[in-house]
Amino acid sequence: MPITATTAQPTVTTLRHQEREVLYAVGCGLRDDEIAAALAIPEDTVAGHLARILGTLGLRDRAAAIVHAFDCGLVAPGRGPRRQVPRPVPSTATRHMPAPRLRISVLGPLRAWRDGQPLDLGHLRQQAVLTALALCLGRTVSRQELLDGVWGEEPPSTNVVPVYIYRLRKILGGGGSPDPAIERDRCGYRLLPGAVTVDVARVEELVTEAGTAERAGELTEAVRACSQALDLFRGEPLAGLPGPLAELERLRLTTRRIVLVQRKLDWQLRLGQHCEAIAELSALTVAQPLNEPVAAMLMRALYLSGRQADALTVFDRTRRRLADDLGVSPGRVLRRTHHMILRGDEACRDLTGTTK
Repeated sequence: MPITATTAQPTVTTLRHQEREVLYAVGCGLRDDEIAAALAIPEDTVAGHLARILGTLGLRDRAAAIVHAFDCGLVAPGRGPRRQVPRPVPSTATRHMPAPRLRISVLGPLRAWRDGQPLDLGHLRQQAVLTALALCLGRTVSRQELLDGVWGEEPPSTNVVPVYIYRLRKILGGGGSPDPAIERDRCGYRLLPGAVTVDVARVEELVTEAGTAERAGELTEAVRACSQALDLFRGEPLAGLPGPLAELERLRLTTRRIVLVQRKLDWQLRLGQHCEAIAELSALTVAQPLNEPVAAMLMRALYLSGRQADALTVFDRTRRRLADDLGVSPGRVLRRTHHMILRGDEACRDLTGTTK
């Protein structure tokens, strides 16, 4: 999980901030339409950023960009929007297993509870160490990975990692627990999955449930599972925590939430819940006025609710913002929705969103 590149690795320092975000998303395996939805920029802009990234870094194609994102440490193996989620343990086995006594939440300011009681996790760097372990639940994290993720290019002058681990074991273990939640081996440290639950892991379980329900044609169940996942977010993920890892994870988890909101709203529209989706879509377009897929969904919801004029107003407003802020024209999805509404095309009822 190295976050900062060494002098022997490729560098991304020549890229602009949004180009770094695009490269990160490409490295995580997102398509152009998913990146556009996540970053609230037009799909054409994503393609332009990627072309500049390839030219600036001297890369041959998208596959080379993915490799570069890993080589320079921008994306870590096993993490990101497309990482695999462990299968749930069968219910017959869980009947005999006590529920974990520890609960950690990273989808907001870092919080932890033991037997329902909140824990004082110490100062911010110590919290950042716990965050690194929680985000890699069950995987051993080396001391160097912790240094890279928590301190970046300004490592501490003393060997503080073992000290922080010792303090965290005492905090999480209740002072003298015979079964500490943090295990040490020759390669580093890991948070034992059987001893703790982490909200971000629960989100991925619910997303898996939602996807399974969608494939089975049970969109109401998909909306329910996705809504439960979104309810776990308590504000900005890892709010206030320092270090390169927290910075990257804030971006990834915020992106994850945006994609989940769009998936849920798209399912609601496919269920005919147009009026229910309009309020949330309207709020989302205010928060992300350049997000074309969201604007297209709002236009569709308004049109299917008999509000064609309002739907066209959304298009005009979005088109002006794209021109004024980015100097670009609406992308394919927004233009297609606009044309269908102008024609009163019944096919608009069958349009699905771009976030899968």
